[in-house]
Amino acid sequence: MTTTTTTALPGLTFGGILNSEWIKLRTLRSTLWCYALIVVITIGLGLLLAGTADTAGTAVPADAQQAIWLQVSTLGIQFSVLITSVLGALVITGEYGTGMIRSTLAAVPRRTPALLAKALVFGVATFVVGFISVLATALATAPVLASRGIHADFGDPQPWLVFLGGAGYLSLVGLIALALGTIIRNSAGGIAAALGLILVVPTIVGIIAGVTKADWAADLGQYLPSSGGSQMYNALQAPGAVQLEPWQGALVVITWVVVLMAGAVILLKKRDA
Repeated sequence: MTTTTTTALPGLTFGGILNSEWIKLRTLRSTLWCYALIVVITIGLGLLLAGTADTAGTAVPADAQQAIWLQVSTLGIQFSVLITSVLGALVITGEYGTGMIRSTLAAVPRRTPALLAKALVFGVATFVVGFISVLATALATAPVLASRGIHADFGDPQPWLVFLGGAGYLSLVGLIALALGTIIRNSAGGIAAALGLILVVPTIVGIIAGVTKADWAADLGQYLPSSGGSQMYNALQAPGAVQLEPWQGALVVITWVVVLMAGAVILLKKRDA
């Protein structure tokens, strides 16, 4: 009878773990396809909406023109978060499915650095792709809108804050899905949980708020990831509506990430691979 012992790789630094996670992320076909879809959907929907914009020959105030342009530029984020949720879950559950997670945890016995490195690499990559997608959409739609009497102002600092907020929301949603995937350890379950939190839960809370007219339900909806995230890049505020400021929306989503990631770390350290 033989006994197999596993030892950590000597000299493995956090930088080495980051490099390993980067190699794994960029060599996955799902990563390339999902990021490509984010770019295509964001730009495509932006151009589609810009092409249908119609001022009916009336003059539009400058601030309203800017808001319309930003809304057109960020429309695709509402759909891209679904792709990011799927990819975020697959990044970790794919390793459980193939058994690669055993090699990962054998190389990093403390486990926490492996998960944090994966989250950092995936989060930064998603942020960069999201920012490029939104910026490309803004550049592509500006001349289309200008032909319809809606002019964009790139010199205004607000658009850049909106672009950063939209990209940040995509990245944070991906990290939520990554944490849920680590907790559930199953691709179908992780994807379902992430999409449920982003899509289903807000719908249920909205129905409860609409039927019962309960203030607590309406208030609860403001602290869901989708509501907080939408405020990170929302250039149009509904008159009279109680809404979070962009920084408050970001804080809401970050809180979700921190709580779920903390649970993921605890379970990762306690459970067998």
